[in-house]
Amino acid sequence: MNAISNEQVLNRLNEFFAADIRTSDEPYGLLTLEVNPSKAYEMIDWLKNDSVLQCSFLTNIAAVHYPTDTNREIAVVYQLHSWRNNFRLRLKAFLPIANPSISSIVEIYNGANWMERETFDFYGVNFTGHPNLCRILNEDSMDYFPMRKEFHLEDETREDKDDRYFGRF
Repeated sequence: MNAISNEQVLNRLNEFFAADIRTSDEPYGLLTLEVNPSKAYEMIDWLKNDSVLQCSFLTNIAAVHYPTDTNREIAVVYQLHSWRNNFRLRLKAFLPIANPSISSIVEIYNGANWMERETFDFYGVNFTGHPNLCRILNEDSMDYFPMRKEFHLEDETREDKDDRYFGRF
């Protein structure tokens, strides 16, 4: 099995999606692309079906909340893997918190179903076209998304907790 280099992957993607790749980087050797959210579905479908790259495995879908990044507060992060060519790829699509919507990729990867539900559950990302987008781990009655940074990690009114025991002075 021969590994394809990050440069080869990026060059191949640029042949078809140059206008939709906003930035590229290689943190810790992992090719990471920021992509146009409206083209993420098309690009992921192409990556899976491309005869050269063959990204046949979806490793993960997650989100990150950047509260100070205006109109780009929510990043949806896809991690893909080509077993045949031995490379991994990370795609990031930034969405405004006022309307964090992006196309579901369940039709491309069946395994995306629960990953998208979890990302919806914790960050409020609306995966349009998802067959059953509802909470998966939290209670249905919750009217907020607990992993957004607008919520405190701890109850600051607790009196039974001594910060000295938690390494905080």
